[in-house]
Amino acid sequence: MLYVQSIERARESAIGREGVSDAALGAALARTEAALKVVRAWHADGSLPLLGLPAESADVAALKPVVARFAGATDLVFLGTGGSALGGQTVAQLADHLVPGAAPFRAGPRVHFMDNLDPLSFAALLAHVPLATARFIAISKSGGTGETLMQTIAVLDTLKKAGLESRIPELVFGLSEPAKPGKTNGLRTLLEAFGVTMMEHHTGVGGRFSVLTNVGLLPAAALGLDAQAIRAGAQEVMDAVLSGKPAAEVAPALGAATALALAEERGKTIAVVMAYADRLAMFTKWYVQLWAESLGKEGHGTTPVGALGPVDQHSQLQLYLAGPKDKFFTVITTGVKGKGPKLDPELSKIAGEPGFGGRTIGDLVAAQGRATADTLAKNGLPTRTIHVETLDERSLGALLMHFMLETIIAAQLLGIDAFDQPAVEEGKILAKQYLAES
Repeated sequence: MLYVQSIERARESAIGREGVSDAALGAALARTEAALKVVRAWHADGSLPLLGLPAESADVAALKPVVARFAGATDLVFLGTGGSALGGQTVAQLADHLVPGAAPFRAGPRVHFMDNLDPLSFAALLAHVPLATARFIAISKSGGTGETLMQTIAVLDTLKKAGLESRIPELVFGLSEPAKPGKTNGLRTLLEAFGVTMMEHHTGVGGRFSVLTNVGLLPAAALGLDAQAIRAGAQEVMDAVLSGKPAAEVAPALGAATALALAEERGKTIAVVMAYADRLAMFTKWYVQLWAESLGKEGHGTTPVGALGPVDQHSQLQLYLAGPKDKFFTVITTGVKGKGPKLDPELSKIAGEPGFGGRTIGDLVAAQGRATADTLAKNGLPTRTIHVETLDERSLGALLMHFMLETIIAAQLLGIDAFDQPAVEEGKILAKQYLAES
């Protein structure tokens, strides 16, 4: 496998009474067998297209001519929010997007994901981005996302006022569902009025699960990443699910069973995912949306929290160790030992840390990740570890598929629909009402 998961530090036998008991885990795994059968049936009959995506390649090949249109661009501006943005940003971090120390110096176009609607930030973008050499990519599955529509309208108006209306078909690109009779798609209608090319959003895959579709893979390909390798990594996880092995030997199934057993037996209602890699910072945010929006229904769900190591050791770890014991931790580490600058022995002695001499920064980060997992466990706090030796397209694809499957299986165990989000609609309706009244 491209990653190794261990739940040993989450078990009562290892950490004491806050860990999951063998009986509770066994019962959860027995229920998970039925959930796995459902997932396998969905794959077999094609009723959940997400499960078949990793094996497909035609849509990945279709990205090539689209990316060619971005040649020579100084800036790529992605307009979209939620699942239409978080997956793309997660993948883009492999190409140093938003990575401190690397992002300002990466080759190729500057990348902007305008995922949060903020008037000052968006005005600053439109004032400073070189309009004639930028490319704007608007993404909304339904075509009715208010934030994305506002951004797109503002971009089109700005281009018109800059005398670039005739170039809008060159500078703007859209990604949305195909037109459906009797259904309004504001984004598609708006962009097609300007002759903008539209790429089809997969109709059977929703936003927060769309990272393996062109929603996530278009940014990947545009930044020079191997989109097919992301799919290949995801396929390895699907292969494990389809292997017929028992739930205890299928990583996403074991993860789901452990998380829910801890919630039910020990009241672990907060799920903390702490990644020890800058290039997984957006992954933790992607996970938060995936888990929260999929499982937070009918009084169910655990609250996801994303954390980044080692920096959040200096902000959150005190609470985790000495605060309420209501959390299940997942610590994700990568193979950084021996990487990064090697520290000079003499300078290390002067600094009062002779043990740093001859060591690399990666040596310390590797030790910190291991120490955090062990410290949490020694304090009786259930902790899962996931280790990725090489963080690349394949392993990231595997992680993405693991957590999507873990979420889907958890929803099956809870008896809820992982793919809708009915509670958020009320706020959207009220916001439009208040806007009309203002």
